[in-house]
Amino acid sequence: MNTVPTKGGGRVLRKADGYVSRSIAGDAIIVPVRGGVGDLESICTLNAVAATIWGAIDGHRSVDALTAEVVRVYDVGAEQAAADVAEFVELLSAKGLVVEGVSP
Repeated sequence: MNTVPTKGGGRVLRKADGYVSRSIAGDAIIVPVRGGVGDLESICTLNAVAATIWGAIDGHRSVDALTAEVVRVYDVGAEQAAADVAEFVELLSAKGLVVEGVSP
């Protein structure tokens, strides 16, 4: 399988604390929880591809491994998958939904 390294492809990401997610019909919903109360205005909904990436972020897989998962599941080219994963990871980082580092 051909893989194309993503920007920061060796980085390992984990989900930030303070969020819960649920899968519904192949999509995912991410809800920030503060003090036991959901912030309904900050709910994120993810399509199937984004839900696959979100589900694969486990604090042990690199961004390159996330790309390989997208290629495997969706039969998309490595270059396109790398670009999509990089863009989505940057969005998650900007929103504070993921942080760099290995999960304990």
